[in-house]
Amino acid sequence: MRVCLVLSLWFAKWTFTVCNPGPIEDVVIDRYYVPKQCVRAVKTDDFVRYHYNGTFVDGKPFDSSHDRGVAFFVQVGRGRQIAGVDKGIMGMCVNEKRRIVVPPHLAYGSQGAGDVIKPDTTLVFDVVLLDVWNRADRTLTRSVSRPANCGRSVQKSDFVRFHFNGTLLDGTPFDSSYGRQQTQDSLVGEGWLIAGLEEGLQGMCVGERRSLTVPPFNGYGEKGYGGGVPPHATLLFDVVLEDLHNANDDVVVETLEIPKPCARHSVSGDFIRYHYNGTFLNGHTFDSSYRRNQTYDTYIGLGYVIVGMDKGLQGVCAGERRRITMPPHLAYGEHGAGKDIPGSAVLVFDVHVVDFHNPTDSVDIQVTRKVECNETSAVDDFVQYHYNCSLLDGTRLFSSNDYSDPQDVTLGADKVIDGLDEGLRGMCVGERRTVLIPPHLGHGEKGAGDVPGSAVLVFELELVSLHKGLPPGYLFVWLDNGPADLFQELDMNHDEEVPLEEFSEFIRLQVAEGRGRLKPGVESAVVIADMFKNQDRNQDGRITADELKLKVQEDAERALHEEL
Repeated sequence: MRVCLVLSLWFAKWTFTVCNPGPIEDVVIDRYYVPKQCVRAVKTDDFVRYHYNGTFVDGKPFDSSHDRGVAFFVQVGRGRQIAGVDKGIMGMCVNEKRRIVVPPHLAYGSQGAGDVIKPDTTLVFDVVLLDVWNRADRTLTRSVSRPANCGRSVQKSDFVRFHFNGTLLDGTPFDSSYGRQQTQDSLVGEGWLIAGLEEGLQGMCVGERRSLTVPPFNGYGEKGYGGGVPPHATLLFDVVLEDLHNANDDVVVETLEIPKPCARHSVSGDFIRYHYNGTFLNGHTFDSSYRRNQTYDTYIGLGYVIVGMDKGLQGVCAGERRRITMPPHLAYGEHGAGKDIPGSAVLVFDVHVVDFHNPTDSVDIQVTRKVECNETSAVDDFVQYHYNCSLLDGTRLFSSNDYSDPQDVTLGADKVIDGLDEGLRGMCVGERRTVLIPPHLGHGEKGAGDVPGSAVLVFELELVSLHKGLPPGYLFVWLDNGPADLFQELDMNHDEEVPLEEFSEFIRLQVAEGRGRLKPGVESAVVIADMFKNQDRNQDGRITADELKLKVQEDAERALHEEL
């Protein structure tokens, strides 16, 4: 008998048939479905899994693996299945479908098989190949995409978080972490995973995607797993590494930008305000203070924040930018935090330090232009000054240049924040200062207007004018000894009474001639009116000689009264 190979171009089928039929026929193979890609074809000694329907030539079925719900598993070329099928599946690709017509001598011959298959019966098998592997196979690893910068790759004893899609060799999915919306988390090299995954994960970078082909003996073997992975199944994994750390890891601090000079570094116990972007190792953002347009404010070194942040913020400068990478055991651990931070996640914080201070800080004064003078500003003095106010990071808040006149205040009158009041004392006219005010001497933890809570303030000050103040309780003081007979001087028209107009004219004249000084910081008319009211004891609108008393006389009478 001569066997011919016939190719039908129209149907794209390979068909074995017999030229000059003889007493011994060969198998007839109809490849009625061939996948576009055939990565691997069946050869001798391969192990295969396939489904089949067995029928007689007239179409009557005699057996089906489909009906049993279990694919047939066998090693090819070792006589463990009928010779015709062994021969008919050679060269077959996964997902290929063949119709194999097996003559009796390559099937059950003259013996038949029980009551089902009679002697000398030709059999027809419709076969679909599901899987093929060999004992010489190894886990096949292919990197689909890999980040350009890979500072660290998976090693044994590392803990990894990864996403995957798992399919059988024929494309049937059996598991997916995406479907659970949760990464697969595991130690590597400790037997927590099947051997093929353990091998395929090693050397991966965060963000890398790999395709793994795992033979059964590196997968779930002859038992399979659950209802999704049958026995003797080759497994395909599409893996993306999301996270990687080791139990021995510590916080890693990378300085991105540091201001120069840096006059002060943070220490435990400081209160710090900073902006941050929080991401995972794969770059996905989980939180950002910028989105809330509000800094994160906390003490450091006292356990108010996660350990990794507590350590990473030590030694920073105001205005510094840092990248702080912390392993989960120094962050939120294996349980994570809420719905945004999964368990065992490495966290990366890009931090911008806005400012920091210590509750024990006092006002810091730096003289930027020194002026020699005989009189310096003090409590009760009325001063005028120019200023620029900003945050420690340079953000401008206020400026006296926004107004037509300088700012003015009576020192010690509780009219400005304590730190500014202190910073304006001891100045000469024309002197310039830079004053750093901690929040407890500024606007406190609540802030005010455009001043955020717990903000360190920077004032650039220039003293424009200085009017010395009066002792407490005084509205006017003489700069010389004053008149011997004050009422006679006040009674300018000598009518034995002094109305407000006459009183006001006299006081203004003393100030103009430099003989006396009014209380600064208040309109002169208001001060003079208060002075007149104090002397007009019967409130009739006129001061008489009997009513007029200097404050020193009033204080002496009050002291005598208290002694009596």
